Amino acid sequence: MEKIRLSKLMSEQGLCSRREADSYIERGWVLVDGKPVTELGTRIDPAQRITLNRAAQNKQQTRVTILLNKPIGYVSGQAEDNHKPAVTLINAASRWPADKSPLHFHPMHLNGIAPAGRLDIDSQGLLVLTQDGRIAKQLIGEDSAIDKEYLVRVQGKIVGNGLSMLNHGLKLDGVPLKPAKVSWQNDDQLRFILHEGKKRQIRRMCELVGLKVTGLKRVRIGKVKLGDLPTGQWRYLREDEMF
Repeated sequence: MEKIRLSKLMSEQGLCSRREADSYIERGWVLVDGKPVTELGTRIDPAQRITLNRAAQNKQQTRVTILLNKPIGYVSGQAEDNHKPAVTLINAASRWPADKSPLHFHPMHLNGIAPAGRLDIDSQGLLVLTQDGRIAKQLIGEDSAIDKEYLVRVQGKIVGNGLSMLNHGLKLDGVPLKPAKVSWQNDDQLRFILHEGKKRQIRRMCELVGLKVTGLKRVRIGKVKLGDLPTGQWRYLREDEMF
């Protein structure tokens, strides 16, 4: 059987991200069949057992994931065109008072934190920011199976078979979209459940069937809901929550 790079296997097995894997290997925190491996680029048999030592496990346990109700006007990632990134909203004062997590906010919780998925500047709702490479891979990895739910206000007249096309049959940039679940909530609002997240996907899908999006809000990622979290406030992902 062909040997595979250790860091790649660690990522595939959900132990950590590949970047974290290299860091752990350099520190001697990775064990293969019970023996530490410290050389970057090491390749092993996929059947060999990979474990993390206590130091790596403790480091992972201190990593936080933050749920933000992103307002319109903020970008998800790096600042662009003079628009502020969503992470600038994370501070002690903007924490949701009803957050049930026992964690106390510390500026260290912002070190290396990054959005796990994007939400356009003119969209609002649930945005996940995390220090944990395992969660990032779960949400935005190539083989992610996590669905995302949106409430979308529209105007215009939908074409005859438009709702059917939104569910399955549209292409963006010449590539067929994965099947979605799209239904009317009321006269001017649709509910979208997607398993992918191409740039401005919902807006472009709606344009293809004669509709213009006037408001877009993400209300759920996997099993985690936006719930009553107010716009511009945030909370920690609790230990009993899973995407």
